[in-house]
Amino acid sequence: MSTMGFRIMALEFAIRDMLRPPENKVNEAGIRPCSHVLDYGCGPGSYSIAAARLTGDDGKVYALDILPVAVQMVRKKAEKKGIKNIETILSGCKTGLDDESIDTIVVYDVFHDLINPSAVLIELHRVLKLNGRLSFSDHHMKEDEILTAITWGGLFRLASKRKWTYSFVKAL
Repeated sequence: MSTMGFRIMALEFAIRDMLRPPENKVNEAGIRPCSHVLDYGCGPGSYSIAAARLTGDDGKVYALDILPVAVQMVRKKAEKKGIKNIETILSGCKTGLDDESIDTIVVYDVFHDLINPSAVLIELHRVLKLNGRLSFSDHHMKEDEILTAITWGGLFRLASKRKWTYSFVKAL
């Protein structure tokens, strides 16, 4: 995606966030104070900001995106809002995070665009703690597509379905 295309998308997301606040989805993820969260495919950072508020100052949110303009936008938003517990990661797959270091991973409205979703799922499985949660939503995919895609390879199993999200846990 071009920088201009991303900026247009970010404007559309700002309108979306007014109609459907990002907190709706993020609250379903079960994020707790002091936890570590990965926002995979963070885009302009709506969900990263919401998650950072839930983790509090002693928690950490890693906002990962493949586009430099996205991580720059997240940094600027966090700075403007005085949020200091967000760290950005520029990557298309590998997080650079330690094994089993993340309590909650949010993957919202990005999975349908991934070039290599199986490699991403392997990486997410690697960084998610044994008792962690993968919170998933993608309005471009039907329920059966979501369940098939995320449970691929036996890495994750469905834990619950909520109003806005699906929650998965490690299967292995």
